[in-house]
Amino acid sequence: MRTSRPAVLTAATAALALALTSAPVAQADPSGEGDQGSDRAGHSLRGPVTDETFYFVMADRFANGDTGNDTGGLGSDPLVSGFDPTRKGFYNGGDLKGLLGKLDYIQGLGTDSIWLTPSFKNKAVQLEDGPSAGYHGYWITDFTRIDPHLGSNADLAALIDAAHDRGMKVYFDIITNQTADVIGYEEGARTAYVPKDTEPYRTAAGQPFDDRDYAGTGTFPQLDPQTSFPHKPVLEPGEENLKVPAWLNDTTLYHNRGNTTFTGEDSQYGDFFGLDDLFTENPRVVDGFIDIYRTWVKDFGVDGFRIDTMKHVDDEFWKAFGPGLVDYAKANGKPDFFMFGEVFDQTKSYTSHFTTEDGMQAVLDFPFQDAARKYASQGRSAADLESFFESDDWYTDADSNVYELPTFLGNHDMGRIGQFVVSDNPDAGDAEWTARDRLAHELMYFSRGNPVVYYGDEQGFTGASGGDQNARQTMFASKVPDYLDDDLLGTSRTHAQDNFEASHPLYRQIAALADLARRHPALRDGAHQMRFAANGTGVVAFSRTDREEQREYVVALNNSESPETVTVPTYSPGMGFAKVYGDAAASATTGADRGLPVTVPPLSTVVYRADGTVARSQHAPAVALDDVAPAPVSRSRMHVGADVAGDSFYEVTFQVRGPQGSWRSIGTDDTAPYQVFHDTAALDPGTRLQYRALVLDNAGHVRPSAPRSTQVPSPSIRVSTPSDGGTVTNIDPVTVKAVVDPERPSQSVRFERRVGDGAWTVLGTDTSSPEHVVTDDVEALPLGSRVSYRAVLLEAGQPAVTAAPVTVTTAEPKPARTSVTVAGSLQSEIGCVNAAGQPTDWDPACAASHLSFDKTDGLWHGTWTLPAGSHEWKVAINDSWTENYGAGGAAGGSNLALTVPEGGATYRFTWNQVTHVPSAAEVP
Repeated sequence: MRTSRPAVLTAATAALALALTSAPVAQADPSGEGDQGSDRAGHSLRGPVTDETFYFVMADRFANGDTGNDTGGLGSDPLVSGFDPTRKGFYNGGDLKGLLGKLDYIQGLGTDSIWLTPSFKNKAVQLEDGPSAGYHGYWITDFTRIDPHLGSNADLAALIDAAHDRGMKVYFDIITNQTADVIGYEEGARTAYVPKDTEPYRTAAGQPFDDRDYAGTGTFPQLDPQTSFPHKPVLEPGEENLKVPAWLNDTTLYHNRGNTTFTGEDSQYGDFFGLDDLFTENPRVVDGFIDIYRTWVKDFGVDGFRIDTMKHVDDEFWKAFGPGLVDYAKANGKPDFFMFGEVFDQTKSYTSHFTTEDGMQAVLDFPFQDAARKYASQGRSAADLESFFESDDWYTDADSNVYELPTFLGNHDMGRIGQFVVSDNPDAGDAEWTARDRLAHELMYFSRGNPVVYYGDEQGFTGASGGDQNARQTMFASKVPDYLDDDLLGTSRTHAQDNFEASHPLYRQIAALADLARRHPALRDGAHQMRFAANGTGVVAFSRTDREEQREYVVALNNSESPETVTVPTYSPGMGFAKVYGDAAASATTGADRGLPVTVPPLSTVVYRADGTVARSQHAPAVALDDVAPAPVSRSRMHVGADVAGDSFYEVTFQVRGPQGSWRSIGTDDTAPYQVFHDTAALDPGTRLQYRALVLDNAGHVRPSAPRSTQVPSPSIRVSTPSDGGTVTNIDPVTVKAVVDPERPSQSVRFERRVGDGAWTVLGTDTSSPEHVVTDDVEALPLGSRVSYRAVLLEAGQPAVTAAPVTVTTAEPKPARTSVTVAGSLQSEIGCVNAAGQPTDWDPACAASHLSFDKTDGLWHGTWTLPAGSHEWKVAINDSWTENYGAGGAAGGSNLALTVPEGGATYRFTWNQVTHVPSAAEVP
């Protein structure tokens, strides 16, 4: 088994303790800020929102309070209005009046804050997407008004006023990355992405430039839609002024590079399935969005924003947008205004970047969702969950920390916790599924962060087929066949009925958790100290302690299917504890070793509260800094840890100073292991730094550590593609990519190669960012040639940094996919039939229209004779639509057109697995 680290007095720390015995003691910061004075030790930050519970609701799927707005005033044709309650990809009828009418239900769950999916006016239908409708709110055309399917601006004002009257808040889901798909390209709709290395941006006068040289400067070159972009943007007649505010109709304020593949450079610059991707590096876009969302704060009293697709927008945008909104809200009567962003990633070193370097208040805790599912649903190791929480200090800095993060178990994109527990445990039954669902909610409500309940989870919704549309059931009686087939957890009810049952066991459970946390505030934002974790399935335990009350709560969860008895370390020997939650002994007492004996039933949680407070410390403990070094997974984050002697409640403030500067606080940690990951990305390599730690005990005594010196390291660079030891085709150009950490716009990368043991030669230098790429032609080299690549990082005023080389071998082309299908309206002519033997089209798994890989040219080919007619087609990969390519090689791109002349003709269809471009050529 494992326990958390009660601090141990090491030899080094003991020596330091003797040296500091008579040293003057620094004063605690009575303000609790701890980030101004050079001699102050502060308290761990609790931001404006660390004790709220959110209810995340999709307005169209919650309650229909006004059937008169179902079609949005667009008539009865679903392909115009977007309303069809029998289809999960269309508006189903919910609205803001319906939400208003269900506030009792929402508040009864213990909700503090309602979080609404985007509710601005959307493009009602996009025929290219299924077709599908904008019920979800992410295809915005007018950022100044509520979508008419959902109601009016007055309806929103009424909802916010009613919520405020009840002491509840309302948060808006907002978008800055894209608008609805309105802009097309002369080269075709939804075309493939064109990298900046291939075609840079150009000024209106035709001069190439890198946009990142201007981001955050307040200036930007003048652009022209005909000369500045790799794709020339065009607007359909009648849509020239579709977007509101009017500045959004300027096509030069968009990236205009084609569809994203969600990787590398195009993740930030590409269109999301055709959605118009805004040029957020341009100050006109930054200022425009600040103005838009300030209006919603001022005119409607919105309490905060959840920000969509945050990681797909440049850092400089957030550095302006965050303060621009928060400061404005505070000046207009919203001192607790709060924003959190969607960064869909499970890596804390990455997700924390948006709160440390970019200065945003918080991000949605996707890493927590992953860890919670693994523990509660998949029965993974308790020790893994402990390790997860012990790395929370990636978020600790001077103005934010992990306690502000909204935590969640599932959502409208990835799917529901109810679906996860079923799919992860297919042979279990409803009792176990419900128990694991409950366990996940207990973990969310009792651990650090602000819990978010996704609407319907409290009614046992599952969504058997997964995420996206399958996780967006209506709370009111559904007419969608797929939803009617879903099973609900903990009840015999179905989606054919309204599901606002306050008697549902999960509703009652969640309401009880919220009530318990309200009565015991330490369970919401007290210090979260890991205490115990089994090496495998079993108990994980942590304590929650409010720094003012100094009363310890012990939370123990068990993900095994048998009861487990463990001894949990605490702060206090001989302390009585009383049970406040769970099925366990009514009381327990710690031994002389401070261990609390606890028995936890299977798939359950128990919580105990200390009868007394943590003993007041007589003097501050000794503290010593560990070695200071860049974190292995992030070169721009300096890991600073402290070894604290003793085993009581402590808060450790970390400080830094430069060669000529004074001490500046960079974060305060209130749980062991005491550490921060100081963000040094903005500092020049070689900058000398000193760090120290100040420990504050629970009686106000403070003791500093001896300082440690280090310097900001040079950035690292590595060749990420191709893989070392792999092979490359002798036909296709080799793509060579380099990754720099930390990456800055001022950097450039020189690529070099050598053949065998020959001399290094320069392939080229890439000055664009954020991705550094070059291609190499190896066609003239014999098969079996060894080719090595390396990258050299160049930055003005800094020494060059050279990456370790990677070596590959030239070889014949190999297929990169299992199968490639020509799919479209021509498949029935090719010979595709369904299971009943009838001709069929648009079948991604039809073997009759598979292409064959040709190793002589590295392409996929297929030849068929077709009768006269007009057709549309694209290629589907591995017998599925999950990966498909259309015009120009765009992922999920537009269909290609093929017109066969009278009398028919024979065509050779080809797919290039490197460029992803499909084509068809008539065979003479």
